[in-house]
Amino acid sequence: MEPFIIIFFALLGIIIGSFFFFFILRFNTGKGINGRSACLSCGKKLGWFELIPVVSYLIQSGKCRGCKSKVSMQYILVEAVTGCLFALVAARILLPIEETVYSVVTVLNMFISLSAVSLLVVICVYDLRHYIIPDIFSFCFAALALCRLFLYYQTEIFAYPGIIDLLAGPLVALPFALVWYVSKGEWMGFGDAKLAVGIGWFLGLTGATSALCLAFWIGAVISIALITLQKYLKKRKKLSMKSEVPFAPFLITGLLIVYFIPMDILSLKPFITYLFA
Repeated sequence: MEPFIIIFFALLGIIIGSFFFFFILRFNTGKGINGRSACLSCGKKLGWFELIPVVSYLIQSGKCRGCKSKVSMQYILVEAVTGCLFALVAARILLPIEETVYSVVTVLNMFISLSAVSLLVVICVYDLRHYIIPDIFSFCFAALALCRLFLYYQTEIFAYPGIIDLLAGPLVALPFALVWYVSKGEWMGFGDAKLAVGIGWFLGLTGATSALCLAFWIGAVISIALITLQKYLKKRKKLSMKSEVPFAPFLITGLLIVYFIPMDILSLKPFITYLFA
C-alpha cells in the first residue's frame, strides 16, 4: 500500500504543479486565472490533450502544435519538482506511521506541509522570474508555518509551543531585516526577511540556522559557477559578485534540505567527540 500512497501524491503534485505555473504566469497581470490556456507565441487556445502535465510536453517534443515554437522547459520542471516534493512530504509524514487510519493531527500536518511546500514552489519560481516575493505569498507561508508549531510531532490535536519556537521566526528574520536596513535595500530585499519568518517557524531555530548556512553556501557556489561559466562562454551580459541574484530560491533549497534531512550544521558535538574519543 505504501508505494501507491507515494505514487498518488506524486501524481497529485504534478497536476497541482501544472496549475502553479499557470497561476504564476497570470499573477499580477490583470488576467486572473479564468479562461483557457493559450500558446504564449501564437495565442492558440490549447485543447485538453495539450494540457496533460508532463505527458503533453513530451509527446509534443516541447513545441506548440500550432506555430511549432518551443515551449519553455519551466513548465515540465515545475510540474516534476512539485510532484517529487509532494511524494517526499508523503513519505516523511505518512510512512513512519504504522496505523492504517491516520489521526486528525496527521491529516492536518499533511495538509499544512503540502500547502507550505506548494507556496515555496510558487515563491521560488516567481522570484526567479520577477526578482520579487509578493507579500501575500510570504504571509501565507508564515501563517502555515506558525500553525504547524501547534501540531508538529504531537499526539494531541493541539500543543503549546515553547517561547523559543515562537521567537524562532522573528529571530531568523532579524539579520535579514538589519542587512536590508543598513544597505537601504541594495544588498538584500526586505522580501527575504519576510520569508525568513516562516522559515524560522517551519524548521525551528536550530533547523532554520542550518538552512540559512546551506542557503549561503549554495548561493556562493552557484554564483561563482555562473560567473566562471560566463567568462568561459564569453557572453555579452557581464556578471559579477555584485550582480542581482534572487536569494529566495537558495533559502528555499536550504529549507527543503533540512526539512527532509534534519541536521544541525553548527553543532560541534561530532567534532568534539572525535577529538576526545
